[in-house]
Amino acid sequence: MPELPEVEVSRRGIEPWLVEHQIKQIIVRQPKLRWPVPEQLQNAVGQTVRSVKRRAKYLLIGVDSGTIIMHLGMSGKLRVVDATTAVVKHDHIDIVLDSGKCLRLNDARRFGACLWLAKGDSSTLLGNLGPEPLTDDFDDLRLYTRSRGRTQAVKTFIMDNSNVVGVGNIYANEALFMAGIDPRRAAGKVSQKRYVLLTQAIKTVLVKAIEQGGTTLKDFTQSDGNPGYFKQHLCVYGRNNAPCDVCTTPIKSVVIGQRNTFYCPTCQR
Repeated sequence: MPELPEVEVSRRGIEPWLVEHQIKQIIVRQPKLRWPVPEQLQNAVGQTVRSVKRRAKYLLIGVDSGTIIMHLGMSGKLRVVDATTAVVKHDHIDIVLDSGKCLRLNDARRFGACLWLAKGDSSTLLGNLGPEPLTDDFDDLRLYTRSRGRTQAVKTFIMDNSNVVGVGNIYANEALFMAGIDPRRAAGKVSQKRYVLLTQAIKTVLVKAIEQGGTTLKDFTQSDGNPGYFKQHLCVYGRNNAPCDVCTTPIKSVVIGQRNTFYCPTCQR
């Protein structure tokens, strides 16, 4: 599933191809995605793209009268291709631009979304989100304060979008390892000093992941490949029974909140 760094890399990859270009046509081949694609999406046709932003894992394509909200779901991919490029299986939506290019959404599992938010309206999808992790609004005091009395595992606590957005499974595992915190520990039992470490770890692993993804931005203009999601070295995620990079203890795996969780029993406590 694309996580925040992958979505941010997507945003950076498509932004220069969209901003200040007029939307000439929106082709919807499959309206049944996670939520039905609304007919009001056509309100964006004829308008100029003013911005391409990200909120959590949502991409926000802004025009004068509203915003196209896109989500990649579990398998969604975005590519910028020539509008005449042959359609392949699962190519569900084209946003055709006056440049002759189009932004094409491919989504095999159809858990993605493409919605319309009129200017002045509010969205329940965006309204209850916590702070962005790479902004000053996200700090250790917020996490510590919100964690008091919480018995849920600290891993599920930091994956809750009301506490901080965009910390998906992969990066929750990695941040907790970097901070030396056992993912099974109750959120309310983690000290403020350790939340300082965890907050910085979340910022560090996300920034590093985004930077690693930046080298593949050219892939967003290829018509026959996947967009530039990146390969990186992960310290614990997916490394069950492999030696810890720090102490060589075998990495362990448990299920927390129905998600596979990986940790070092020596380095994390």
